[in-house]
This record gives sequence, structure tokens and C-alpha cells, in this order.
Amino acid sequence: MKILLVGSGGREHALALGLHADAACTSLHVAPGNPGIAEFALCHPVDISNNAEIVALAQEIAADLVVIGPEVPLVNGVADDLRRLKIPVFGPSKAAAQLEGSKTFAKEVMSDAGVPTAHSFTCITHAEYENALDTFGAPYVVKDDGLAGGKGVVVTHNREDALDHAIACKRVVIEEFLVGPEVSLFGISDGTSILAMQPAQDFKRAGNNDEGLNTGGMGAYSPLPWAPSDIIDDTYKQVLAPMIAEMNARGTPFVGLLYAGLALTDHGVRVIEFNVRFGDPETQVLIPLLKTPLASLLFKAATSGLADEVLEWRDDSAVTVVLAAEGYPSAPKSGAVISTFPSIENVQIFHAGTTQTDQGLVASGGRVLTVTGIGSDLTEARDRAYRAISQISLPGSFYRSDIAFNASVAEKGN
Repeated sequence: MKILLVGSGGREHALALGLHADAACTSLHVAPGNPGIAEFALCHPVDISNNAEIVALAQEIAADLVVIGPEVPLVNGVADDLRRLKIPVFGPSKAAAQLEGSKTFAKEVMSDAGVPTAHSFTCITHAEYENALDTFGAPYVVKDDGLAGGKGVVVTHNREDALDHAIACKRVVIEEFLVGPEVSLFGISDGTSILAMQPAQDFKRAGNNDEGLNTGGMGAYSPLPWAPSDIIDDTYKQVLAPMIAEMNARGTPFVGLLYAGLALTDHGVRVIEFNVRFGDPETQVLIPLLKTPLASLLFKAATSGLADEVLEWRDDSAVTVVLAAEGYPSAPKSGAVISTFPSIENVQIFHAGTTQTDQGLVASGGRVLTVTGIGSDLTEARDRAYRAISQISLPGSFYRSDIAFNASVAEKGN
């Protein structure tokens, strides 16, 4: 099976390794890819915001399956263009991708499907912003209605900051603050069936103790020893299955990865948001733990074949830590050389924002590398991840030192 994977970040590096490890994958092409992926796959310099370039490459290599990593090409409708040519695609249509492309649309679908979520208002005028902020009070939750690269959400006690964000975004969803730990739970769907993956937890703030600016994610871990034992079944019944059924009823079946960002409140599971692709950095802990062959799994999803599929997982834990460039997330600095790159057993290092130059491997993005440790428990996994990341030399870089710490302590106490 010839596979084309679209994307270039740490998420795509993890997916590429998973696809490449499946014997069903005879040829792996990645567009545009990154230096880490280029070590084992063929990379192509494609503009992923240009549907025509992606389609042309898929035709050129005679792809048997196209896997779309990032949200932009999905919201742009590249899956529709590929399906019109009878090319199997893992990724939703343009219409279904609006679950991520528009927070308002996602709220409407959840309402019709009976999926529990925060009460909210969609606002476009100054008076509407003020009224919504008054209604819910602090902490204020203001979300850009459209795509914002993982940085469109402001949660703050400062009313002026909340109002400024609303004004800058123009069309926003303002909602009640949900109290409870946050969990990411992914579902793989073929349009009618959906398989729930095991949950993960990521860390959005730049600094320890969840302080600092919001980011695209500074680390993650899985499984979650503290989570309710029925979280997977509960989320499937209350969230994933109803969403797939509702999207079908609307005539826009969802094929691909449905990412449910959840809050575990005192009143039960509540959806914070949906994404329509694998999350980053959660993918970097989930794929290394997945025993089910990835290429075959995603092909079955793309061709309506998931009905009898069951996911299998390694009986291990994974912790991933992001190495960020100096100045991230507000003004990351590019060009610094990565001069030390450790090789440690049971550690995988995923490229996220790197470029190969005459000077060597350099940082070219805010999140530069993601370092994943695998172990028999969270303590062993995080020890390996931190031992490896501490040996990487990148001037000005930083990382959080508390990823999965509380969970590992709780695990030891049980």
C-alpha cells in the first residue's frame, strides 16, 4: 500500500513512524515532511494550503491512501477533492471539518446530538461581548470561532483581556468555565462506526504549574491512572457515537479522527472543543502505545471497514515533553543549531520545527522537538523522557519540568 501523509510537525512524525512500521505500508510519502521523517520516508515540498498540489502528488505516486495531518487542508476541503478521484482518504470532508473550523457549528451539532457541553453565546458585536461576559462572569472563556493554530482561546480573570481578545477575533464563542481536569480522547471513525482510543492529557501553558501563556501544547502522557475506569465507554456513549450519528443524519458523515477535548466535571463529562485530526502532542504518546497496525487501521476507516475492528494497546505508559525555542509562544527565535541529539533506549524524538541547513539541524518553529519516553509506568516513562531532553543542546530553548509529575506520584500511591 502506497501512503501519502500530509503535514510536517511532531504529530506527523509520530504518525509516519506508525504507518511505516505496518507491513501493509510498502511505500510512505510525506508532504512536506521534516528532517526526522526524511530519515525513513520520501518527503515532497508541497504547500499544504494548496489542494491542487496535494491532489497532484497523490495522483503522481498513485497513492492507495492519503492521511491528512493538519486542520488547514481539511477545512479547505482537500478530502473532497481526493474522494472525487476515488482515492481513499483518512480525514473528514470540508463540511464535516467545520466541527473544528467553526466553534458555533460544533455547538449546534452538539445541541442537536444531545452531547453535554458548556453553555455559550456566539458574539459579533461589542454589546454582545459585554452581555456574555456579564452572564458567565470570571474566569472568562473567549474562543475565536474559526481556526487559530491552537492559540484562539483565552481563559482569564481579567475582563479587559477577555474583551480585547473578543474584539481582536471579531466573531467569538463566549462560554461558561468548566471546573474539572481536562482530558483528550480521540475516536477513529469510518463515517458510521467509531473506535475510542485510550485517553491522554496534555499541558497547554508554557510554564510549570500551568503558568504562563497558552501554547499549542508543552507535553502529554497516557494512560491516565487517576481517570474514572469508565471514561472510554462513557465518552463513547455520551459524545463520540452521538456526534457520528448526528453528522450522518445531516448528510455529512465524519470519516477520520474526531478529537474530543473534555472536562471531567462534578456533573459528568462535558465537551470543551472538537478537533478533526490527531492532536499534538497527544499523538506522540498514543501512537507509540498502539499495538494495532496503524496503516491498516486508517485504511479501514477510509473505506468503511471499522465495524469489526478492536484496538489493542501496549501495557506501558508514555510521557512526551516539548522542547520549545527561545521566545515561544509569543516570538519564537529560529536558526539556533541543535548540536546534541541523544539516542536512548525506549525514547523516541519527534521533529516538530526543525530544518536541515549547511550549519546542521536548526530550530525553525516554536515547538522544536517532542521527546517521548516509554516505560512500565509513568515514573519510568517520564524519567526516560527527561533524561533524553536534558541532553539536547539548543541555545535558549526551554521545557516544562512537571509533565505527568502529579499523575506519576498518584500512580505510585495507589
